Amino acid sequence: MPTDWEDHYHRQDTPWEKGEPSPGLVDYLRTEPVRGRVLVPGCGFGHDVRALAATADEVTGIDVARSAVMGARQFPNVGGENYAEADLFNLPKAFLGSFDWVWEHTCFCAIDREMRTAYVEAVAGALKPGGGLLAIFYLDPGDDGPDDHPPYGVSLAELDALFGGRFALVREWLPERAYPGREGREWMRILKLKTRGE
Repeated sequence: MPTDWEDHYHRQDTPWEKGEPSPGLVDYLRTEPVRGRVLVPGCGFGHDVRALAATADEVTGIDVARSAVMGARQFPNVGGENYAEADLFNLPKAFLGSFDWVWEHTCFCAIDREMRTAYVEAVAGALKPGGGLLAIFYLDPGDDGPDDHPPYGVSLAELDALFGGRFALVREWLPERAYPGREGREWMRILKLKTRGE
């Protein structure tokens, strides 16, 4: 059964809401600022959006939960950021093929596993030719409870199999910093959308 994200916000049950951008993203942007247009699916309260907006020309954060989008809009703007209530799997036509980058952080791990192939296609569909996916993947959520709810972990082999058809791996690394409790459980990757013939 799909997760009711809006209900989570109403109940203030939002363990993914850390009050600050991803430490791995912050560290990356210090030395390699992201330019162009960026899409951030599952943006929550927009902390990563605002971190990216400090260097990118335009950053669009989307979320299926209206309360997340409304919460994100309460923060002062940093640069060219905006927010929309939208579904990655049913993007507005204006979003298709229009982004230089997609930033992934806690969206992929939150969707049902059977949606992962559709996720790859949705991200590819949002990007301009040769666009990039900058991502932090949650390899091990560290949840010892039932495995029937998000966040869902993923292996590097699964990532290779899922993304290899549409994306070329440019770089990957273990981020030096993470939110407390996530140390060593995340993995950063830069992937480039393949052009025809690649």
